[in-house]
Amino acid sequence: MNVTFAGTPVELHGTEIKVGVTAPDFSAVANDLSTFRLSTIKGRKLLVAVPSLDTSVCDAEVRRFNVEATKYPNTTVITISMDLPFAQKRWCGAAGIDKVITVSDHKDRSFAHSYGTYLPNVGLLARAIFVLDEHNKVTYVEYVPEVTSHPNYEKALAALA
Repeated sequence: MNVTFAGTPVELHGTEIKVGVTAPDFSAVANDLSTFRLSTIKGRKLLVAVPSLDTSVCDAEVRRFNVEATKYPNTTVITISMDLPFAQKRWCGAAGIDKVITVSDHKDRSFAHSYGTYLPNVGLLARAIFVLDEHNKVTYVEYVPEVTSHPNYEKALAALA
């Protein structure tokens, strides 16, 4: 699958996720350096892949989902990036993020490869959204065509409703 990054075409590496499949489990590093596994989270999930929390679009995106998260009971919002856990924790504290879990894929790239979001030329994740039901079936997927652009918030949130 191809997207653009700042206008330059790039190929995503990993397995492309489609609506209807069972979401693969993945591991990442939590902000306290423990191992995070998707399989430990119950209920519906909104997976938000971003290149880096320290960019304006990613910052705005995660802030928006932090506000929206309160409107969807039994739903956990998980943001995955290649940012180090220390940077994620610092950013969450500074931004007042308290409804979104942030995890780092920097160590194993488990999420990147399992969800087809890896940008090997820059070592970051592409911007993507995945909505999972309580049985981990994928009900919505968006690989944002231009990595530096916002996702379609309305469609992602409608998939949660």
